[in-house]
Amino acid sequence: MDEDSRYARWEQRTEIPLFLASLLFLAAYAARVLAETMPSVWKSLCGFTMLALWLVFAADYAVRRHLSGQRFTRFVRTHFLHTVVVLLPLLRPLRIVPLYDAIQNRQGEPRLSLHARVIAYASLSTLLLGFAGALAVYQRERGAPGATMKTFGDAIWWAAATLSTVGYGDITPVTPGGRAIAMCMMAGGLALLGAVTGSFSSWLLQIFSRESDRRPPEG
Repeated sequence: MDEDSRYARWEQRTEIPLFLASLLFLAAYAARVLAETMPSVWKSLCGFTMLALWLVFAADYAVRRHLSGQRFTRFVRTHFLHTVVVLLPLLRPLRIVPLYDAIQNRQGEPRLSLHARVIAYASLSTLLLGFAGALAVYQRERGAPGATMKTFGDAIWWAAATLSTVGYGDITPVTPGGRAIAMCMMAGGLALLGAVTGSFSSWLLQIFSRESDRRPPEG
């Protein structure tokens, strides 16, 4: 069995469990950030859960690197998203495309068209990125001197305005960490918005092209 086949088998078997683990990681992080009156024992349990899941993600990364047969530096370059989600586990749920591929390999042919899949991927990724970004920014902005982000509702509003590239400016991060997260979310919002609009425009062009092909030639 060659290395590519071993790597593909590992990815197919682990993608769904790891995606569920990433949702649990996100839930534990959200509980620590939002439940301010949570007893310390439950906060410790959430922290332990996050650490254990991060070790699982790191172990998966090490196994993938081994099965790929590549040197570490080359693996980092060719599997950039894997490296990012290990360093920033909150972004692990964004691996929607490999998850869908793993499900389709078990079920057969895709049921959605390419354009519908792109729009669905981008939409779900936007929701996950917005929620994770709002949590991360709110954790850093809460209680900071001069902060305009007072509640988690403010953080959600700010994340929606940032990802949609609207940027009202009524709520802005004031801490260095919050601004760094904001820059990443701006870049992510532009990429996701471009994917949706590009796919939708391509779909419309195909529809109009089919309609013009069906019309009889003018006399």
